[in-house]
Amino acid sequence: MDDAALLELVPDWAAAAGARDRAGLARIDVAAALRGLLPWDLAARLDELAPERIEVPSGSRIRVDYAPDQPVLAAKLQELFGWDAAPRLAGGRVPVVVHLLSPAGRPAAVTADLASFWGEGYRSVRAELRGRYPRHPWPDDPATAVPTKRTNRKR
Repeated sequence: MDDAALLELVPDWAAAAGARDRAGLARIDVAAALRGLLPWDLAARLDELAPERIEVPSGSRIRVDYAPDQPVLAAKLQELFGWDAAPRLAGGRVPVVVHLLSPAGRPAAVTADLASFWGEGYRSVRAELRGRYPRHPWPDDPATAVPTKRTNRKR
């Protein structure tokens, strides 16, 4: 579908969502509306090739951002312990860029090669953030550490 055909559908989507103003339009689930235009088998295939969320080792399901040039997964560093490779989408053809976040949710590192990051870049990130966030785990070997969403208990 081209842009003009999609624009013709907006009034139908707005009516279905009960949208009467700009704020109502902003609440429309456009992804679901677009998925509804596909036959069910293609919609299922789309979810397989380009999932809305990816499950990380901690068990969290993190939303994938498809807006940039490459898909981006932004997750706290401690939730990715033990993950040796960044996920790939589209049947393994498209690598996901991983934004490793500090406990405060700020980017600490960006990589598409987690194995290399754990082996080389993690040491400097750990040295920089360990003092600032002492209640969070900073293992010597993150490749074998247990992923977690939680902080360490008080000592």
